[in-house]
Amino acid sequence: MVSEQGSRVLWVIGAGSGIGRATALAAAARNRTVVLSGRRVDRLEAVAAEIAAGGGRAEVIAGDATDADWAPATASAIRSMLGPVDEVVAAAGLNSPQRRWADQTASGFEDVVATNLLGTVRVVDAALPALRERGGTVVVVSSYSAWSFSPGAGVAYSASKSALASVCRTLNAQEAEHGVRATHLCPGDVDTEFLQLRPVVPDDAARAVMLSPADVARSVLHVLDAPPHVRIDELVISPLSQR
Repeated sequence: MVSEQGSRVLWVIGAGSGIGRATALAAAARNRTVVLSGRRVDRLEAVAAEIAAGGGRAEVIAGDATDADWAPATASAIRSMLGPVDEVVAAAGLNSPQRRWADQTASGFEDVVATNLLGTVRVVDAALPALRERGGTVVVVSSYSAWSFSPGAGVAYSASKSALASVCRTLNAQEAEHGVRATHLCPGDVDTEFLQLRPVVPDDAARAVMLSPADVARSVLHVLDAPPHVRIDELVISPLSQR
């Protein structure tokens, strides 16, 4: 589907860094109008400037997806500015160095789940009326740990990311009649600043064999550019060194 302005409108959550940023840049280079969302306005504006310098179009709408009012208000603002959303990439994520039952807290668990699971659900729910109109696509950036149990990923992170698989399955089961399709994207180790949240931060040698954000972004665009009758239910992408 194509928006009234002639290009698809893509809403990226977590667009200020990592996979979200790389996806926004790659999508803009393919003539999409990209709405950049996330908590850090300065990061989003830097991505928007980079897109503009390359001849693309991006709009910044900062905010916190864990705020129950933010996603509906943002979806409404996007419609007013650009028309209905055609595609959503939910790439925001959170983890904690406290990953074991022995050191995690209930409040820390809630913070991770609020970002990874509830924030994603709120965004998809807010965008769904437009996606139904457009026959839209949702890509949920989950984790290798949602596909294969990873002991070091953490209690909260593993639980929240695993739940995203069911979010995507229910979308596909219930919304296919409207042309909506969802992909549960499960990247393995990716060299981003997210690694700073690990109990032991990987060194340069470990990072050198990981995926890059651009590697994952290419997979996201593969999903978004698939013909409308093609649905990629789940996609796992990992570095050769993943264990």
